[in-house]
Amino acid sequence: MKQRAYTVRLFEYNRPDDLPEEQQKLIQRAKEAARNAYAPYSNYYVGAAALLANGETIVGNNQENAAYPSGLCAERVAIFYAGARYPGVPVKSIAIAAMREDSFQEEPVAPCGGCRQVLYEKETQGKAPMEVILYGSNKIQVIKQVSDLLPLPFKLESL
Repeated sequence: MKQRAYTVRLFEYNRPDDLPEEQQKLIQRAKEAARNAYAPYSNYYVGAAALLANGETIVGNNQENAAYPSGLCAERVAIFYAGARYPGVPVKSIAIAAMREDSFQEEPVAPCGGCRQVLYEKETQGKAPMEVILYGSNKIQVIKQVSDLLPLPFKLESL
């Protein structure tokens, strides 16, 4: 038997001002997107902003539906729209922000498992690391590549 351990490498910051301007702008766009989410059932508003390699920024937010599995997470809305609007253009980074009522979460919120898989495949498709920025009002976490969030992904070769 062989035992293996996986670690998540991340960088933590106390304030957006501690980040480069490009990341600050991306966080701001994710926060704006969260405010516009359609979440009448959970009252949990999530926004995502994806910076593409061509310089464009695509935003998405969670979209709920009374037929519960019909909704979609903010990260997938942004990534799928980026793929539809700019096919083949890699995503350099994605920022994610979540809020309840009128307050952003104090701690960063990580993507769900399904979103991690979608982000992983987009990163693989782009052949370059995709940085993930998780915003919390008390702490910001930056993960340099999606594969750090999903060390055992389902891969195309598995099909």
